[in-house]
Amino acid sequence: MKKIKSYFQEAYNELAHKVTWPSWSQLQSSAVVVMVASCIMALVIFAMDFTFREFMTFIYKLLY
Repeated sequence: MKKIKSYFQEAYNELAHKVTWPSWSQLQSSAVVVMVASCIMALVIFAMDFTFREFMTFIYKLLY
């Protein structure tokens, strides 16, 4: 039980005193970068899916 208490004390000490947390403006700009990158990736995947679907539809119409 003593080891568990020591673990939580050390974890709290590290999170409270040794970790450098980002400022609010850094957090906001990072969130914007993640959202923009996610939208770009979603558009790329949508374009690939749409292109492949149209290509396969064209191939199936040729064969059947």
